[in-house]
Amino acid sequence: MKILAIDFDEHELSSIYYFLGQDSYNVQSLDYSKEVFEKISDNIYSLILLNISSEKKDSVKRCQSIRKESMIPIIVISDDEDLMKKILAFDYGADDFLVKPYNDLELKARIKALIRRQNYYKDFADNRTEIIRGPIKVNTITRKITVNDELINFTGKEFDLLSTLLANPKIVFTRVELLEKVWGYSYYGDLRTVDVHIRRIRGKFEKLLPNSQVVSTKWGQGYYFDELSL
Repeated sequence: MKILAIDFDEHELSSIYYFLGQDSYNVQSLDYSKEVFEKISDNIYSLILLNISSEKKDSVKRCQSIRKESMIPIIVISDDEDLMKKILAFDYGADDFLVKPYNDLELKARIKALIRRQNYYKDFADNRTEIIRGPIKVNTITRKITVNDELINFTGKEFDLLSTLLANPKIVFTRVELLEKVWGYSYYGDLRTVDVHIRRIRGKFEKLLPNSQVVSTKWGQGYYFDELSL
């Protein structure tokens, strides 16, 4: 299983090679360049580790550029614990976010969880290729979502989160349950991660379904989908 590590220094790479190699991950590394996009276009990687630095002002935007080219899961690793940078990373398409210094075992757990989620949804696609809820159509093979036949672009985790809700109408999921179902872990992740993704999903439907509520909130409990709200 191949993992692409982007923009890490030699010391960090040495550590990543060692502890991920223990689990037989094949880690390849690149500096952020045109070669990154050439490599990810081959679709040979199961996951991307993207290092962003507080010294490089716009480094978080690199996540957005990568996401435009690929739906490969991205874990952003940063030396900056600023909440706004974390939210920006998710807005730009990150699937997960870790702040240095991080625990090697935690990173392994997050990697396994993301890959497990990816495999789950691939298996799900084999058995159920389409979910239709009113004007919303989800294709689980192409991982595309349309509203009245107009394509909306979603990140991998946005797609998985929305698909979970659409596939289970009127069922209220707590944030912890959604972390477990979509991200594959519970308190390894910040509960606000779910809120950030829900906000982004709602925002993408605002223009196409201005008078509808695609994701509803059950105050004090969690989130759910109800076709009557469309």
